[in-house]
Amino acid sequence: MQLLTSELESDFSILKIKIVSSFAGLSDSLIIKQATSEEILSINPLAKSLLLITEDESITQINAILRYVASKSVTDIGLKGKDVSEQAQVDQWLDFSFEQLEIPIRALLGLSSGKPEFIMSITNKFKVEQQSRLDIAKSIRLIEGQLEKKTFISTEYITIADIAIYSALTSVINFDVIDKSSYPSTYRWFNTLANHPKVAEIILPFNINSTIEDLSEGMTDGKWSRHRTRIKDLLAQGPAAIGKLVTLKGWVRTARTAEKKQILFVELNDGSCMKNIQLVLNASTTIGFDFVADSGGVHAAISVKGLVIESPAKGQSIEVTVQFAKVLGPVYGGENGEIGGKNYPMAKKQHSLEFLREKAHLRPRSKVFSAAMRVRHAMAYATHKFFNDRGFIYSHTPLITGADCEGAGEQFVVSTLLAEKTKLTDIPVDKSGLVDFSKDFFGKRCCLTVSGQLNVETHACALSDVYTFGPTFRAEYSHTSRHLAEFWMIEPEICFADLADDMALAEDYVRFCTSYALEHCAEDLHYFENEYPAGEKGLTARLQNVVDNEFAQITYTEGIEILQREIASGSVTFDAYPNWGDDLGSEHERYLAEKIFKKPTIMINYPKGIKAFYMKVNDDNETVAAMDILVPKIGELIGGSQREDRLEVLERRVIEMNLKPEDMWWYLDLRRYGSVPHAGFGLGFERLIMFITGLENIRDVIPFPRYPGHSEF
Repeated sequence: MQLLTSELESDFSILKIKIVSSFAGLSDSLIIKQATSEEILSINPLAKSLLLITEDESITQINAILRYVASKSVTDIGLKGKDVSEQAQVDQWLDFSFEQLEIPIRALLGLSSGKPEFIMSITNKFKVEQQSRLDIAKSIRLIEGQLEKKTFISTEYITIADIAIYSALTSVINFDVIDKSSYPSTYRWFNTLANHPKVAEIILPFNINSTIEDLSEGMTDGKWSRHRTRIKDLLAQGPAAIGKLVTLKGWVRTARTAEKKQILFVELNDGSCMKNIQLVLNASTTIGFDFVADSGGVHAAISVKGLVIESPAKGQSIEVTVQFAKVLGPVYGGENGEIGGKNYPMAKKQHSLEFLREKAHLRPRSKVFSAAMRVRHAMAYATHKFFNDRGFIYSHTPLITGADCEGAGEQFVVSTLLAEKTKLTDIPVDKSGLVDFSKDFFGKRCCLTVSGQLNVETHACALSDVYTFGPTFRAEYSHTSRHLAEFWMIEPEICFADLADDMALAEDYVRFCTSYALEHCAEDLHYFENEYPAGEKGLTARLQNVVDNEFAQITYTEGIEILQREIASGSVTFDAYPNWGDDLGSEHERYLAEKIFKKPTIMINYPKGIKAFYMKVNDDNETVAAMDILVPKIGELIGGSQREDRLEVLERRVIEMNLKPEDMWWYLDLRRYGSVPHAGFGLGFERLIMFITGLENIRDVIPFPRYPGHSEF
């Protein structure tokens, strides 16, 4: 017997014939051959996509093919029914499968395939899907009613009716159409067939809900479940997972075919780790093979169920033989918007960081950015863990403020006076011709905060040890690789503490985060150092140096003297000469950390003229008890100080920095009512990620970078 089938025929129709042949003992006699619709029509004008050629005739209709194969069974097992009455019931259920069950199944599969004939509006697609599901559910209710009375569909043994209905349902098993609680008899029947030896010859045995036991770290006994196994957790199991059935969901990283396109190898990634898991799909045994093969390639979203096996390929211990595959989201990157990858901007090739910034909505799919985001998450978690483990209280400070923490004036104004169609003549002004902010939403000029420090100090002066971790904003027209208009700051504040305590806390924090990254981000750090073309060689050694060594410590004055000596000796030249009283540039800070001390360096006691008003003035009245931590690759990573806790000195500093004491009344109150020595620091979170990953541009370590002229997405 030769079965000709075209690409128009459904997978489950072919599966029906294969399983019936297996039960009939005719698997070796059945030859399946792919043909075009034209070739099939040339043999039999009544056929379209399916044709069984026998010695005597050619058969075109699927149910007729099943009856013919069953009639040629080498053993009398009653595939068609053992008497006229049973045969009539079998025929009735065959017709039911073809006319009632399979029509909505084909519609549901068509919507999932993304084929042109099924492309429609979201509204229509939703309606078709909902109606298809309702029709399938109606059919399953009828099947459930029958199976409550019988072991199998029409008799007490397996017939071609069971095989037909089972094969159709396998194609939509990933759509969760058979619920154990709602259809217990159907659930029992389905798993009985799925694990029958004759079915196992054609498709691997499985249970509808069989997956690896929950392997995810930190999963609780609550209601929520992923209903899948993370690739990270599966790979962590390694050979111990062999023989287990898993459900995986993710995006195609690569896809290639073998054996005349009968085998499809897919590298799947779900974002949980850098590595992919290899999937093996077989055109003969994988339900949904064609859908995946035609899903558009790189970054198509798919769901699969399959068996974990030992991998014969190098570099991987396991792979997954796929039984069922479902396309969740094809890639519509064809030349005319159809399924395909030609115009998909995130193709498999390596992209520049500049290009990825232009595609910020898609760049999480790139290896370099997904790795950076996993490290960013790890550092955020490490931050909260560090402070929580030490008894700090997390305080949320406001983003809208009437105060300028740094006194720099580079703030974004928050106003409702400038609606979309506001004219200049609509803006209220005072007697001086200036904008009258008393008419604004807050009744005064307000801005986005440049720091949460002033606010978090109010909580420190009651709760002792606190920290804030949130977004901050600066309207600074800078296009350097170290500056953003929107960035995140970590700002702890400790009471009953001086500068030495502040330095110790900051050093402990940096060392903790670095150690945490080395332990928990090893795979991503390995990528940055060894696989990413522009990665930093020696990255992990640099980070390990931070963990293993005490930070160096110098005064600002000593730092200036060192830099000036290096210049005088001809060892280095800088764009700007470092004079005492100047704010050091990144080139000076990095030189001290990278060339002189070769490790993180704490610089203390800066001139008060270049530091903020709230920093404690030293006894020399020239410097303040401030400290910066300078690190290789970055320069300044942390800036902190002991706070000025003397009311009269703080009032004087407010005036010296051209701030209005009346605007700072609440901050000054902290010195009036139970003032205590306290200190704190601020760390730019994005600079920490740059330091850990070795990435050199701050725009590449934040999801959506904001800088002059760029506010897309």
